[in-house]
Amino acid sequence: MISSRRNNGWLVWLTFALGLLLSVAPMPEFMNIGRPLWLAMFVTYWVLYLPHRVGMTTAWILGLGQDVLYGSLLGQHALVLTLVAGMVLALNQRLRIYPMWQQVLILLVVFGLAQLVQLWLNTLGGSRPPTLTFLLPALVSALLWPWIFVALRGLRLRFQVN
Repeated sequence: MISSRRNNGWLVWLTFALGLLLSVAPMPEFMNIGRPLWLAMFVTYWVLYLPHRVGMTTAWILGLGQDVLYGSLLGQHALVLTLVAGMVLALNQRLRIYPMWQQVLILLVVFGLAQLVQLWLNTLGGSRPPTLTFLLPALVSALLWPWIFVALRGLRLRFQVN
């Protein structure tokens, strides 16, 4: 009876902690401009496969944690992560049945829109990147999506997260 109630929710939060750590991990300067949106990718996966447990509230809380971690305007990353979670929730059933290459294209648009909102918030805050390189993290994140998907699916199935 007890084993049927196991849902290993700690694994979800462990991946979120890993996403926060990867977001601030040191990288060489030339690679820093294309830093993947780790936390957004992890939120995207868990919103796709556990929408009853991970949703917009979770994304908001994680975004506030990311704001504190970065020392940025409070609510900036929270708004962006909530936007990503909302778009993924809206596309949930369709996105799950698409082949991987279509998921990559759709997530490129989702992450690109998130980066555009981030740019808009940075512009309102007074710091704006001068070129279109702010979209590079969206491209890198979309290209990394198949590997993140396979890794998290393997963890979800191995630990029977539901």
